[in-house]
Amino acid sequence: MPWFSSTIVSTLEMRWVAGVTVRGRADAVGAVDVGATDVAATDVDEQAATSATRTAGKAVDLRTPALCPVEHTVDVDPQHAFSDDALGELDGIALAARIRDGQLSRRDVIEAAVARLAKVDGLNAVQLIDAERALAAAPVAGPFSGVPTFIKDNIDVAGWPTNQGSEAFTAKPAKKSSVAAGTVLRTGLVALGKSRLPEMGWNATTEFMTGEPVRNPWDPSYSSGASSGGAAALVASGVVPIAHANDGGGSIRIPAAACGLVGLKPTRGRWAPDVLDRVMPVKLVNNGALTRTVRDTAHFLAHTERLGKLPAIGLVEGPSSRRLRVGLVLDAPRGATDAETRAAVLATADLLADLGHTVEETPFPVDAQFGEDFALYWGFLASFVAVTGPRAFPGWDPARADVLTLGARSYFSERRLAFPGALRRLRASKVRYAAAFASRDLVLSPALAHTTPVIGHLSPRLPFDLLADRLRDYVGFTPVNNAAGGPGMSLPLGQTSDGRPIGVHFSAAHGDERTLLEIAYELEQARPFRRVGQTAG
Repeated sequence: MPWFSSTIVSTLEMRWVAGVTVRGRADAVGAVDVGATDVAATDVDEQAATSATRTAGKAVDLRTPALCPVEHTVDVDPQHAFSDDALGELDGIALAARIRDGQLSRRDVIEAAVARLAKVDGLNAVQLIDAERALAAAPVAGPFSGVPTFIKDNIDVAGWPTNQGSEAFTAKPAKKSSVAAGTVLRTGLVALGKSRLPEMGWNATTEFMTGEPVRNPWDPSYSSGASSGGAAALVASGVVPIAHANDGGGSIRIPAAACGLVGLKPTRGRWAPDVLDRVMPVKLVNNGALTRTVRDTAHFLAHTERLGKLPAIGLVEGPSSRRLRVGLVLDAPRGATDAETRAAVLATADLLADLGHTVEETPFPVDAQFGEDFALYWGFLASFVAVTGPRAFPGWDPARADVLTLGARSYFSERRLAFPGALRRLRASKVRYAAAFASRDLVLSPALAHTTPVIGHLSPRLPFDLLADRLRDYVGFTPVNNAAGGPGMSLPLGQTSDGRPIGVHFSAAHGDERTLLEIAYELEQARPFRRVGQTAG
């Protein structure tokens, strides 16, 4: 969910009254005065590199203008692109090993990814592609050296625009890359372009006011989740084995659950913060990746973790022999989990017990008030965007912003006097979260309160009140980890009666990603994760 690019501001001053609230006022439509904001110019000459090459005896078109958005179609066939090309069914670590050993070249795998993208263009997952730049990029040493990826279109990559999933403005190319982008690329990954997200990352589906939605490779009539929905569709469909994602309320874990992937939201502070992340009153957002294997997630974390702020995790390479105490949560305070999701969580609990772990029901770490406080904070963020939008995004047209941006802003305006108390409680959730691990190692829960919805169920074209209610009913579990700062992971351990993925969620104590990865390895071995196109087991 939300993430703000460093293009929003070059300097930002925010003053908090009594350490918890924003200085000043709300105007007639709910704008919040957040202090002085200056926007750095981002005038970078646009260039369109073109080239063409061949792979497997077929022409591969690499001539997409480097700085032009991809044109999306409504064609949803085929649903995946796995084949016997250079990428095969390899994960990122295996692919990098073949490149390193000379069995494959960087060009081989980049061309294969471009060809695969053409096969699944109807999923509408890509905002921008720049294959020529990827081919020309100098190799970077790292665990994923030479492996193609996509960067989510809400962080800056020098020379590419950052459009934040919004139809309300058209971005210019960024002057420099963000801290997050630099961290991703230092793993050796090669960026092919940018993946799509809903406007500002607000929604739990990657749908738009007028544009084509990002579709789920398992069944294109369903949502791919959000806000890293484009990244999830690209990884699940086989275009790339790993893609950058970030998470402010579940935006790594929600699309992982929808698309049958591994999605780890790290502990707050595990990554170096970007500009706005340093000044927000509650630091919700964490960067990470979406993958098809636990191994790729473990290597990515080991190479991107920020050393010094938290005890180092290092590389986790397999399960532990330690047997764990696991708390079980089936329902969020908002309401009961649906039957298929509940069955997936209970089946996972049974599997854990069979493996020798102790599983006992435990209370949810927060109460119903948490959901209201989180929604109000969401409204604050929307108001922040509404205020800074005209200065941060040249050409910003409020009339073209989507329902969630405008509705959440009004929601905040109507309830702004409750904001100081909401901030205090959200900050205090860290203590309540930590207490949940005083007598247990992990908490098992659903990733989402019901199975992945069809396209349109969470559409930004819906009236705000209806959409907000549906979001609350759907996203009942993941935001706790964002407010409290603890790590969480979604694993593809369940499936619906028609074979679509259901994500099961694990939470751990602050800084304990190691235990999450160890249990993930064990469960992956015990119940191997399916990929799109495989027969349901």
